[in-house]
Amino acid sequence: MKRALPSAAIGVVVLAAAVSAGSGPAGAAGQAERFYCEERQLGYWFYCTRPETAPPATQPAPEPEPSYQDRLAEVTETLRELKARAILEPTEENVAAYVAFQREQLDRSGLFTDVWQRLLWQRPDLDYTLKRPVSTLGKQAWLDARQTDKQALMAQLPERYGLFYFYAASCPSCRLMTPVLKYIDQTYGLHIQAVSMDGGPNPDFPDAVVDRGQSARMGLPSKTVPALVLFDTETKQFIPIGHGLLSADEILERIFILTQTKPGEDY
Repeated sequence: MKRALPSAAIGVVVLAAAVSAGSGPAGAAGQAERFYCEERQLGYWFYCTRPETAPPATQPAPEPEPSYQDRLAEVTETLRELKARAILEPTEENVAAYVAFQREQLDRSGLFTDVWQRLLWQRPDLDYTLKRPVSTLGKQAWLDARQTDKQALMAQLPERYGLFYFYAASCPSCRLMTPVLKYIDQTYGLHIQAVSMDGGPNPDFPDAVVDRGQSARMGLPSKTVPALVLFDTETKQFIPIGHGLLSADEILERIFILTQTKPGEDY
């Protein structure tokens, strides 16, 4: 008669059979574990309860590179600190450190200026001085061309525009402004309608009228005089030119800019 195997021995036999039936070491071990620990529950072995796998250690995120603005601010702060230390503790070492660092930044600034200048020589699309010269000869040529354009405009201005002149008989600036406008009227034939803000007459403009709300309708913000408003007969628009005492050249320049150029085009 055969003796019955104890349960532990049965478990060993079963485990051995499962191992021998597996396709490989890993597959066999997995089958044996499921058979012994889950299906039959024949006993408790150490491998039935596996320790939890520790999460992989996370690598610290690399610190972001400082921006160029931050780097420039750091240079400025370092220069200030070195200067303050050299002033408060003027040893040879401190002064030399400040001078050396300052010289380094001057060299960097000089390099930037040099590259800037070379770039403008080779890239006319980036050279603002071609549009608005800064040299003496260039500025004079630009001013001459602008004066020619203004004269051409003024020759055609009376066909389309008229000028409203708001004044007051008691205004000292208006008494100086009136001869200027009279000159423009006589030289260019621009019709000027004088409007009295206080009801007083104007000997140079005998057809002056009294303000009865015209200034408000033309968009003048206050009763400040003298004031000039250009009227476009084609678009029926009022174009305020300015307040206060203006020369003839200033008036013509403002008329040219407001009627012949777009915002930002001249700069």
